[in-house]
Amino acid sequence: MRWGKRRPWNRVPRHMTSNIPSLRIRSLNAADASADGEFVLYWMIGQRRLRWNFALDRAVEWSRELGRPLVILEALRIGYPWASPRHHRFVLDGMADHRGALADGRVRYLAYVEPREGAGTGLLEALASRASVVVTDDMPHFFYPAMLEAASKRVSVRFEAIDSHGLLPIREPERDFTVAHSFRRYLHKRLPDFLADAPDSSPFHGNPLPDAGELDLESILERWPTAPERWLSRGAELGDLDLAYDVPPVPFPGGRAAGLERMERFLDRRLPRYVDDRNEPDDEAGSRLSPYLHWGHISSHELFHALVEREGWTPNRMNPDATGSREGWWGMSDPAEAFLDELVTWRELGWVAWARGGPELETLAVLPDWAQETLQTHASDPREHLYDLDEFDQARTHDELWNAAQRELVREGTIHNYLRMLWGKKILEWTPSPQDALDVMFELNNRYAVDGRDPNSTSGIMWVLGRYDRAWTERPVFGKVRYMTSQSTRRKVSVNDYLRRHAE
Repeated sequence: MRWGKRRPWNRVPRHMTSNIPSLRIRSLNAADASADGEFVLYWMIGQRRLRWNFALDRAVEWSRELGRPLVILEALRIGYPWASPRHHRFVLDGMADHRGALADGRVRYLAYVEPREGAGTGLLEALASRASVVVTDDMPHFFYPAMLEAASKRVSVRFEAIDSHGLLPIREPERDFTVAHSFRRYLHKRLPDFLADAPDSSPFHGNPLPDAGELDLESILERWPTAPERWLSRGAELGDLDLAYDVPPVPFPGGRAAGLERMERFLDRRLPRYVDDRNEPDDEAGSRLSPYLHWGHISSHELFHALVEREGWTPNRMNPDATGSREGWWGMSDPAEAFLDELVTWRELGWVAWARGGPELETLAVLPDWAQETLQTHASDPREHLYDLDEFDQARTHDELWNAAQRELVREGTIHNYLRMLWGKKILEWTPSPQDALDVMFELNNRYAVDGRDPNSTSGIMWVLGRYDRAWTERPVFGKVRYMTSQSTRRKVSVNDYLRRHAE
């Protein structure tokens, strides 16, 4: 569905008009497109999907403009932090989907999986040396900024990074937001201007792209062969890959097909219960879509459009007087409003923060002054219980509800959203200092969570310590940071079935 008129085509540097908002296009070097290049290269690193993807749309635009075939390189490093069969398997499932979807060869798809650390060095440079333009995903977090900076020095043709993270371009805001309310106010003012801009749901339809079938890439593929079928097969073992962590895959598949199935199931069955039951561990109504959003297998634009189609919604239903409120602005049903606050407000708050803040967002220095002061004041308070990283990892605390949440994380790669907050609060309470708590939370989340190493993970962990929150009643250890207990959680939600599911 489209609403109103799309923005006029934006003039971007280096001589090509685009149907993509200019705020989403970032040049990584000062080079021009090469007239001698053999193809347009899309280096897929974050938005791992073939639909609803501004970066792919941009690569398709260049392909048609220059009359060059399109090559898609989807690469998977082995040496990234917390690399494990869990994270690898989820990405490989998506690669299998892509290989099947592009099997006709008109668009050349290269699925490269590094067999050992450093083996992929030089692959991008080799492909870029024969390309007219290189397009990639604009990824402002984790190891990606350093990777893109290094790549920009080795790519001699035009090199663009495209933002396809959310409804609001991540570089549109020119200030930081300390609480969700202020970001909602900003969204209510600015987001309507961007709702008509969405990635293409079928980017290869229309004028056919130049055929990549005749490209000779054998010299490159001989040195960097594409991933063998034994790695792309569903459920295949990855024992011959030297991954840093021995964390097994999650018990559900990755990839676009699985993500779409889960999205449809949520919208059809769980969304109507979202307001009443999303916090209930025993009868969950949450979406469980964050792994697929994290790895780029589905798009927030796609999810938003599927939701508004079901709601029969148009922008004239927005309430201009609801500025800053959690519900009532969109003019949708209560479940849809509640879900959009998670999908748009909280998810995009994390991405906008990373686009401006960088790695400091994962340090105590980013906490508001009141939180830093109160945590420092209470840093030496006696703790009734203290656990080290191994005890947390192995769920060997005195608290059966916390242990159940940790077992869910280890076994299934996720934690129920409500219990994730309790999980973090107890780590703060049971470690010697706020810095120790921060270290433990990031280590366990990034090691086990299939949706970890993500701006939303960062936001959630830092929220535990007071970011995006306000001061509460002062108490030992926590100071004025919000406090949670397992006892109060048991009173608010039903956890009996949850405890049975995640018992030892």
